[in-house]
Amino acid sequence: MGGLVSSLNQVTLFCFLASYGVTLGLECVRLIRQSTVNRVLMLGFAVAGLVAHTAYLMVRSQHANLPPLLSSVHDWLLVLAWLAMMFYVVLMSLDRDVIVGPFLLPLVLVLITASAFVKSTPQDLLDAEREWKMLHASLLVLGMAGVASAFILSLMYLVQHRRLKTAQTMINGLTLPNLQKLARWNWWAVVLAVPLLTLGMATGIGLILSSKSVAPMSWVSDPVIIGNSVGWLVMMVLFVWLLSTRRPTGKQVAWLTLGAGGFLLATILSLSLLSGRVLDTQHGGGPVESPFLVVGG
Repeated sequence: MGGLVSSLNQVTLFCFLASYGVTLGLECVRLIRQSTVNRVLMLGFAVAGLVAHTAYLMVRSQHANLPPLLSSVHDWLLVLAWLAMMFYVVLMSLDRDVIVGPFLLPLVLVLITASAFVKSTPQDLLDAEREWKMLHASLLVLGMAGVASAFILSLMYLVQHRRLKTAQTMINGLTLPNLQKLARWNWWAVVLAVPLLTLGMATGIGLILSSKSVAPMSWVSDPVIIGNSVGWLVMMVLFVWLLSTRRPTGKQVAWLTLGAGGFLLATILSLSLLSGRVLDTQHGGGPVESPFLVVGG
């Protein structure tokens, strides 16, 4: 047992980053030549990376005595990447011919790489508010997972649309979902993601306003919160447009989702990287960081 614990403690960010990088390389090879060996290796490296990824988050959670979503922005980004990789492994296990890796894996690599440059120091929490903070962080990560899914689906739609328009054939028996499915999934991803993000932001604001150790409106002028709020507003405009427009074309939805979702993802990553943390404000027992808000203890 001691050996297992010691092995888990030795897992580093590079372990699963390298595994996912190899998986992406094998996905690219698959576009040129498909083989059973390549598929087995591809899935093997993805699973190995996911196991190391899980172990890394578990060890950090045990050391901080906090769930990964509440310990730091570093862990929050890694949870988002973990969700994406879990989806990838399940999908590839069920459908050997679908193409999703070249679209999804680059985003996973960006998230993991970005996590290496943001604040990773665990923060203290007051147990009395932990449930609300967990709800806040969970809503945000699920909402961002929805935005990331919509972004990837939009890319897949536009590639498939272009392929059909130019009468290009798929190679090696590989497939992309048809345009109708991609458009429907994209629509639902946005429609589900925006309410989750909105609830996540609302719970964060509520926690700040209810805190006795921080000025209620001190967060209003913070550039990181302002920037991410603008990103959320762009997604909200897309959300309202989708619900109010009669029969928008799949291509329209794809381009608008690509722009709005890409803007929000880029805003979160760039502001987190530039600041090195989401916010410096100390709220009593220490802040709980998320890409939208910092909720005090």
